[in-house]
Amino acid sequence: MSFCFNFNVDGNPDGVDGNISLNYKTECATKPLEESVSRREPVKEAKEHFPPSDPQHLLDDAVFETVSIGALPPLHFLNETVFERTTSEREDAENVLSRTAEQRSDLIPGVYEGGLKVWECTYDLLEVIDREGETFGDKAVLDLGCGAGLLGILSLKRGAREIHFQDYNSTVIEQLTMSNVILNCQDDDCDLTETKYATPPPKRRALEAPSQHLLLSRCKFFSGDWRSFITLASSQEPPLKYDIIMTSETIYNTAYYPALHDAFHKLLAPRGLVYLATKSHYFGVGGGLHLFETFVAERGVFSLDHLWDGEDGLQRHVVVLRFNKKAD
Repeated sequence: MSFCFNFNVDGNPDGVDGNISLNYKTECATKPLEESVSRREPVKEAKEHFPPSDPQHLLDDAVFETVSIGALPPLHFLNETVFERTTSEREDAENVLSRTAEQRSDLIPGVYEGGLKVWECTYDLLEVIDREGETFGDKAVLDLGCGAGLLGILSLKRGAREIHFQDYNSTVIEQLTMSNVILNCQDDDCDLTETKYATPPPKRRALEAPSQHLLLSRCKFFSGDWRSFITLASSQEPPLKYDIIMTSETIYNTAYYPALHDAFHKLLAPRGLVYLATKSHYFGVGGGLHLFETFVAERGVFSLDHLWDGEDGLQRHVVVLRFNKKAD
């Protein structure tokens, strides 16, 4: 049996906390950028994950929610509260689920990077995509730091030819991201041959094998540190390049800026776009948009333009990065 909760996003989604839970050392916020960058956690080696032979079992007794934004197709994802309450029943080789439950933290640096939670800037980026009319048709897309995978799932529903999901934690990929992708592949609005924008109510029905294979064949799943992921992606034949990279709430820690910038630089196609959603500042962690803008400007590889700036409460932003002409 499964259950579904539906809500529409109009401004701030209800029940979404505007501040990151702080388990990072607060001195990170007061250290110079160069010193913060030098303090890196050990690399978590990147690897590819494959859906199970019977992916439907990931949805056994699933309780899910649906978010609808403008003209976008509805996006379904496992209910966070129920997911947390059933952690003891899930495979967790990293011990991420048990540690986050014990420490009551949304972030454990170098161990768990927040992928089990849908952060509010993700909804901001979805609203901007709805407004900008990005269709993703026949494009290669990377959902970087994907967590629940809503951004990549949207591109799947809108006709992207290839969608890659990447998160720091393998547990997040295997227990959450894959489940959400499979859940959304059951919709009639997840078309197999062309982009459709109809939004019928979600249906709980088993996927036919050919349909399931065709949809999942568009998707690949990866875990690991960004630097390690760059190495893995670059070793493919041909090396992986993406027309669109989407990422949300990934610039909260200045120590991660070099690896994130390198990922954009090495994985983005020459005429590609990076959509980044973020808060102005992450209190106690030290990162934020101003510091990242400065970091990007100093390197001179990308131009950065604001697509949306929220003025209410803790300011949030959606920006787009493109290669400078001289850096193509």
